[in-house]
Amino acid sequence: MTMTIPSDLPQAQKTKGGSSRRLARQLALQLLFQQEFQAKHEECQENFWEEHESVSVNVRTFATSIFEGVNEHQSDIDDLIQRFAIDWSIARMPVVDRNILRCAIYELVWEPDIPAAVTMNEAIELAKRFADDETQRFVNGILDHIFREEERLTEKRQHIKLASVQPESPPPNPVS
Repeated sequence: MTMTIPSDLPQAQKTKGGSSRRLARQLALQLLFQQEFQAKHEECQENFWEEHESVSVNVRTFATSIFEGVNEHQSDIDDLIQRFAIDWSIARMPVVDRNILRCAIYELVWEPDIPAAVTMNEAIELAKRFADDETQRFVNGILDHIFREEERLTEKRQHIKLASVQPESPPPNPVS
């Protein structure tokens, strides 16, 4: 039995721009959700992709990289969540919430080419799609706290600071 979250929602549209990555993030989240309930069934990932055979290679590749990255770094990711989720244990968090956080933290820390703002916005979009307003605020708060304080994110913080202080280009001088 394959489980997805929620099964009655249509998938994100596969169009130009970021939505193919949004679909990949959604699929990675669904894989992680499914894994929580079927961890002993090694074929669950294979079955998942059989059910999503129409997904492009790029979407599948990105979704798989997030899924595998979260699994590879889950202990470190969960330590970060635990450190910043004051008065919350990971076991007490709803499955969707903790896996949205895991996906986003993986991207923040181990995907240097993905801007932090993109990762955080996409996590909020996943929370909007699969959870409630409280989850959106919770995910936003935890990710913001991690982004501001985690030492491995110094470069991403610097990138945002540089982008915000870049002067606008002066208008070209008119030629007489």
